[in-house]
Amino acid sequence: MRFDVVTLFPELFAPFLAAGVTRRAYETKQVDVRLWNLRDFAEGNYRRVDDRPFGGGPGMVMLAEPLARCLAALKTDRGDAAPVVLFSPIGRKLDHAGVESWSASEGAILLCGRYEGIDQRFIDAHVDVQLSLGDFVLSGGEIPAMALLDAVARLQPGVLNDAGSHQEDSFNPALDGLLDCPHYTRPEEWDGRKVPEELLSGHHARIDAWRRHQRLALTAKHRPDLLEAARKAGRLTRADEAFLATL
Repeated sequence: MRFDVVTLFPELFAPFLAAGVTRRAYETKQVDVRLWNLRDFAEGNYRRVDDRPFGGGPGMVMLAEPLARCLAALKTDRGDAAPVVLFSPIGRKLDHAGVESWSASEGAILLCGRYEGIDQRFIDAHVDVQLSLGDFVLSGGEIPAMALLDAVARLQPGVLNDAGSHQEDSFNPALDGLLDCPHYTRPEEWDGRKVPEELLSGHHARIDAWRRHQRLALTAKHRPDLLEAARKAGRLTRADEAFLATL
């Protein structure tokens, strides 16, 4: 798959694309990431990409014309009809289901806005999808773009050391959409705190039951909405409900 990123700060992506296990996906082009510097498509000595908003008010607004030129060049280079994605507070909140969908796609064009935003006429004419990381505002779309790329990359075959690692992630349907359980490693006792005896028992059924109970308890405490969704979808067993009744 191919993701083209339109940004005023392509240098922000260099360390991101070269770090961690997900770099395997970028190096092998399983997730082919191409950066487009918006200033390359601006005119004038200062390569201006923004101007003051009509109607007054604080901040600056990104100009439509440089974005249109960049998008035209990008689409010619791609040769396909990839969706244009804008990271915006009004967008649909990115979740696990959304990441899985993008991870099985052919990619997209990611627009990283800056300042007060982008001229609405460009959005109306060219943007297909708007996405948000949550109910807060960032300085630009670069961090959301990296978040999407990272989440997509780690789902690609061969990227993680253990092919089944992401199957036990929080929100994964393999865990019925619940939160993941706590994890422990050596030593068996640290700072007066011991590893739960179930994990040291060597009894796989007992370990599995402990992990299931922990997932249920954590989800009930921190994300009851996920628990209710799992219940409505028929993902909870009678044993699950019996355990939840003891909390």
